[in-house]
Amino acid sequence: MTCHTMAERLIQASWQRRAKAMTAAAGLAGQAAVPLLLCALLAPSGAYVLDDSEGLGREFDGIGAVSGGGATSRLLVNYPEPYRSEILDYLFKPNFGASLHILKVEIGGDGQTTDGTEPSHMHYALDENYFRGYEWWLMKEAKKRNPNITLIGLPWSFPGWLGKGFNWPYVNLQLTAYYIVTWIVGSKHYHDLDIDYIGIWNERAFDINYIKVLRRMLNHQGLQHVKIIASDNLWEPISASMLLDPELLKVIDVIGAHYPGTLTVKDARLTKKKLWSSEDFSTVNGDMGAGCWGRILNQNYVNGYMTSTIAWNLVASYYQQLPYGRCGLMTAQEPWSGHYVVEAPIWVSAHTTQFTQPGWYYLKTVGHLERGGSYVALTDGLGNLTVIIETMSQIQELQVWYTKLGKPSERFLFKQLDSLWLLDSGGSFTLELQEDELFTLTTLTSGRKGSFPPPPKSQRFPSVYEDNFNIDYPFFSEAPNFADQTGVFEYYVNMEDPGDHRFTLRQVLNQRPITWAADAFNTISVIGDYSWSNLTIKCDVYIETPEKGGVFIAGRVNKGGILIRSARGIFFWIFANGTYRVTGDLAGWIIYSLGHADVTAKKWYTLTLTLNGRFSSGKLNGKTLWKNISVNFPENGWAAIGTHSFEFAQFDNFRVEASH
Repeated sequence: MTCHTMAERLIQASWQRRAKAMTAAAGLAGQAAVPLLLCALLAPSGAYVLDDSEGLGREFDGIGAVSGGGATSRLLVNYPEPYRSEILDYLFKPNFGASLHILKVEIGGDGQTTDGTEPSHMHYALDENYFRGYEWWLMKEAKKRNPNITLIGLPWSFPGWLGKGFNWPYVNLQLTAYYIVTWIVGSKHYHDLDIDYIGIWNERAFDINYIKVLRRMLNHQGLQHVKIIASDNLWEPISASMLLDPELLKVIDVIGAHYPGTLTVKDARLTKKKLWSSEDFSTVNGDMGAGCWGRILNQNYVNGYMTSTIAWNLVASYYQQLPYGRCGLMTAQEPWSGHYVVEAPIWVSAHTTQFTQPGWYYLKTVGHLERGGSYVALTDGLGNLTVIIETMSQIQELQVWYTKLGKPSERFLFKQLDSLWLLDSGGSFTLELQEDELFTLTTLTSGRKGSFPPPPKSQRFPSVYEDNFNIDYPFFSEAPNFADQTGVFEYYVNMEDPGDHRFTLRQVLNQRPITWAADAFNTISVIGDYSWSNLTIKCDVYIETPEKGGVFIAGRVNKGGILIRSARGIFFWIFANGTYRVTGDLAGWIIYSLGHADVTAKKWYTLTLTLNGRFSSGKLNGKTLWKNISVNFPENGWAAIGTHSFEFAQFDNFRVEASH
């Protein structure tokens, strides 16, 4: 007797068109050998055997996501409660949402790393501060929800002082290793966070001697438990280098490759090391992205023996018009409204994460379905079995969880269906499979589709926005909604200024970082609604560098992230040498106007920039400095503040009034 279930019986009869069928006969999951025979009924010659009688496959290390690379969680920290906690629950709470096993974070290095800059814990050689940015906060929130979550740190950029004048982190190997080790030690000392894995340099060159120096320094600091993952780029040349160098082979614990396309290479397998897809996904989080994620979660192991897959990125909490908008497992880009969206990749993740744990083992018998798709099976060795089947290209009682991507009328995300009772049916059942489906069959009964009441409706960024930065003890080092694109802007207290400018926002980098991307030569932080066109921006500014210093406010800024160097807009600059400029780009090539201005360093000034249709005008301390300059491009963009070079400068009483 066959127990019919799934789409055929539980959803709609119409779903039977083009159905694929699978039957399975299962022994008791608790036995030493768990034979589970899967046969495609429509292709009688194709038999898929799940069997542990000849031992198990590789140990499963978990599914995770990246915060950073760069500033991808920037807007999350500014969400009001309870919405911020709800978002964190969907990401990290076990048996609730994505239930992630791994959190990988950027070790901020002050440089532009895709969607913004993340601050370093050491801007300068003698500077240490373990409360900058938001990655430590995020790791603590993840640990709060899942104490067993694995933590990974990886640098993208490095502060400039490490390069001794070169754009290269390997000038002084001991110094760079010391810098990384201080981050690990500081994580423990100030936040009680144990970092489990540390990387080398994201998607850039590795230095064999640096990796060895780093291992020795970790051991010297009593951090033997911190494992090294390399090289967060391609499988080669790291794999071949390890095979040729016994010491290097010994000090690297995991080979991590990015976007491997589900494939590994022979050298990587010959190392006998754990193989991870240490960055993957990077896709808009609609159904197509969710289907891609479902496929690689299975096939990274089926095709490439990868025992961990880590998504870039964790949550799309950055302005959507920045590069790779909405490429997170979920979307939370509106702290001003509280609106967020639990996207399909959250529930695709749950099919694996809620029914497995790091330390489980894959069965050796995993593979492809003849008509497209794949299947994997994992066991904890204690009698539990989980089978995950995807058709994205496709025990006594098995719980059944189901996802169908596609048309809204047929779409289901992580739906629990009736259990499969194997005792009544002689251990066999029929499973109807169609394209774009994901099934998890498991002995575990702990799965749950977590939910909260709907978050607030989406709203535009407020058209009138102001910030006086008057916070004595800020919880985060950065002011809300400002997204640094080159340079680092932090809350600052002027101890010697008891007046109106005691609390300000300060650009704190005085030299160019060791870059990962094409950082601009000017510092800039953007804010607001990308659709803004007609607006007035007003801000108090303070140049700290005599003679050579300069600052700007800007509107209609049209690019950010890795494209920041080529940003256009309307930029209003003043300089310590007593001049002003109006330019059509950040780089300063397109000059609309220039002239004398009564400006010097170490004095506060109020700049006002008004953009109305095709015309612009600017005021210095309330008096018109220039007006009716014609600007045709761009038509819209963000507001921004910044400096002429990597120099100290301060900003206060920022205000923007906009009409779209």
